[in-house]
Amino acid sequence: MNLLTVVGARPQFVKAATLSRAIARHNAARPGAAIVEKIVHTGQHYDANLSDVFFQELEIPAPAFHLGIGSGSHGAQTGRMLEAIEAVIGDEKPDAVLVYGDTNSTLAAALAAAKLHVRVAHVEAGLRSFNRRMPEERNRIETDRIARLLFCPDERSAEMLAAEGVRGRAEVVGDVMADATRVFAPIAQRRAAVDVSDQYVVLTIHREANTEPEALRRIVQALKETGWTFVFPVHPRTRNVLAAHGIEVGPQLRAIEPIGYLEMLALVAGASRVVTDSGGLQKEAYWLRIPCITLRPSTEWVDTVLVGANTLVDPADLTRLGSALVEARFPADAPPLYGDGHAAARIADALYTLSAL
Repeated sequence: MNLLTVVGARPQFVKAATLSRAIARHNAARPGAAIVEKIVHTGQHYDANLSDVFFQELEIPAPAFHLGIGSGSHGAQTGRMLEAIEAVIGDEKPDAVLVYGDTNSTLAAALAAAKLHVRVAHVEAGLRSFNRRMPEERNRIETDRIARLLFCPDERSAEMLAAEGVRGRAEVVGDVMADATRVFAPIAQRRAAVDVSDQYVVLTIHREANTEPEALRRIVQALKETGWTFVFPVHPRTRNVLAAHGIEVGPQLRAIEPIGYLEMLALVAGASRVVTDSGGLQKEAYWLRIPCITLRPSTEWVDTVLVGANTLVDPADLTRLGSALVEARFPADAPPLYGDGHAAARIADALYTLSAL
């Protein structure tokens, strides 16, 4: 079976590293049912600290194709990706295209494959934040409509697909990010992270709604007023808005360059709390048992909120931010969420069945 895996953003590189390892183990165990994987990197994240470092430190197979799309408006970026991915699929004629999550790269690859009648497998299917203003929500919904094989992180996601009448085959496999955390967290914690001696909160901000200049200004000011110390790996989009609009983060928000996955795991593991608008970091905080405050009105990872490990603070009303930081605790009886850390093996075994769908 010939498989094209399309990635473009930081979390997808981590997921690809985990699944590529599982595919290699699958091929060794079942040589008669081998999966030949080629990776397509769209270049959605093109900053070296958000791209190259992940391929290096996680030993991800080098991309067979690097499309170099770069940034742009959603329509322009997705359109350029669609055209470029369509050309790769036309040349390679894969049996299936695999996509992760909810980025513009995800949607463009799914659309390109569908137009060329190539089967699509979607990892992280069935997630919903119920906020249609988020581009990610629209991307994941449309990708689920296209996919023939849908890998769900939990039963809730599978039930969502059934309720929506999604026609592809859904399989509950767990979350490949849980696999990555299980494998890489012990390695990360043996490595030196960012040099931080005092108690700190990890902060990340990168969502489109939160990096609108006035929204970002309000968030930064509210964070300063809490009196807490934050370590803030600054996403390039966020850095550009801060600089262009003269938003000063001050000493309380210790701004650093984006860091690699292993460094980030170590940084989170040593934090007292996490404040983020990232979906992936909400889960990593959970698996590392660090309380999280999410700067969004809703989340697709709703179970982290229901069990009391994650608190939503709507950026439109930041009056609760200070109290949320004070009150944040990780529940001692928090249950395992999103699988047992062996999702990638299940996905690798299931991928070969795509030819029968």
